[in-house]
Order: sequence, then structure tokens, then C-alpha cells
Amino acid sequence: MARTLINFRIDEELKSDLEEICEDMGMSLSTAFTIFAKKLARERKIPFEIDSDPFYSKKNMERLEKSIEQLEKTGGTVHNIKIDGVDL
Repeated sequence: MARTLINFRIDEELKSDLEEICEDMGMSLSTAFTIFAKKLARERKIPFEIDSDPFYSKKNMERLEKSIEQLEKTGGTVHNIKIDGVDL
């Protein structure tokens, strides 16, 4: 089977993290991407779940901004929380 070279850009710190993880698993980053590519080709889908963190949704970010504005205007209210008689 002929081999080919694929080039793409990735954040330098992310690449370093990935290389370290792959090394811990006893493989190269190239091997990890080859495993990913073979599974993608075989199953014709991304081989893991992809979703977004709802915390960063547009609706939630707007709500957080509104809450921050309100807090800055009013100074907010301090609430003490107790669990089993212990202040948190």
C-alpha cells in the first residue's frame, strides 16, 4: 500500500500534549491519526461523540452577561450556604 503525506496546522501546545499522551500509550501521533482515519473510513462517521458545552451557548452567555451587569449595578447579595452546619 502506497503511503502519502498529509499536512495540517494545529496549536503547538495541543500537539505537544497529544504527543505526550501518545508516547504514554506506546505509539506515535502519526499512528494515532492513522487509527482515527481507518476507523472514520470504516464506519463513515466520526468515531466519538462531538457536542458543545452548553455553558458556552449563546443563550447562557447572554444570561451570564445580564447577571454580571445586574451584579455590578446593585452590588449583589451575599448568601451563606450551610451543609451539615458548616458554612461554605
